[in-house]
Amino acid sequence: MTFWIIQLLNGISFGMLLFLLAAGLSLIYGLMRILNLAHGSYYLIGGYVGLTVVRLTDSFVLAALAAPIAVALLGVVMERFFLRRFPNQELPQVLLTFGFLFIFADLALWIWGGNPQTLPKPEIFSSSIWIGGLVFPSYRLFVIATGIVIGIGLWWLQEKTRLGAMIRAGVDDEEMARGVGVNVSLLSTAVFGFGAFLAALGGILGGPFVGVYPGADFEVLLLAFVVTIVGGLGSLKGAFVGGLLIGLLDNFGKSLFPEFALFTIFAPMAIILAIRPTGLFGRR
Repeated sequence: MTFWIIQLLNGISFGMLLFLLAAGLSLIYGLMRILNLAHGSYYLIGGYVGLTVVRLTDSFVLAALAAPIAVALLGVVMERFFLRRFPNQELPQVLLTFGFLFIFADLALWIWGGNPQTLPKPEIFSSSIWIGGLVFPSYRLFVIATGIVIGIGLWWLQEKTRLGAMIRAGVDDEEMARGVGVNVSLLSTAVFGFGAFLAALGGILGGPFVGVYPGADFEVLLLAFVVTIVGGLGSLKGAFVGGLLIGLLDNFGKSLFPEFALFTIFAPMAIILAIRPTGLFGRR
């Protein structure tokens, strides 16, 4: 039983990271129809910038604030000065973000080197705690709690606020949203920057137990796409449920069937898409 509980908690904590990644990716595609292949780079850069801030200031909190804000500004620059030049042109947008993916990867390799690095945990979460009869790292519980709080906050933002209503309107019908006075252009920039912010925050939170290393951007991007497809494009609820599902499948797959680890992720995705082509919570 101890094995199952620990793997369950590990899967949930990893699923929370995937949720942070997929939430931004899903909203960006749902609102702007941009398949942002550089989204994993935000995770990687967020982790590296956070690592640098921690080393300079010895403050994890400051790193968790500074790195996502810096990456969000990077996302805004990408959207405003590059992607906006190709409105509704999916192929040029994909190729452009693909190019940024390699640029960011090479810059990160040049600046931070090729060795895997790990962010130090906050002092308060550096030890493990007893849960019933088992010992579990307190930091992973902190990640789970943070993911849940952010998920509730995003749900409130999307479902209970005027800003959320405008985002939903833009996702459902951009032309109609423009017709009723929604500034879709500004909204798109804000959503793009916010998506980059969430991805970078995922890099900070995942840094102490997943680490940051060359290639992490590709790995998390692939999983984020799976989460987005399973949950449904443009759906935060889908990103949350999909993140949990893929996080658990990934963790249990690697633990029980390491030779079929990818199969345990992609086979359920194929089955879900065969039954619901729009994903679990996709609207179209």
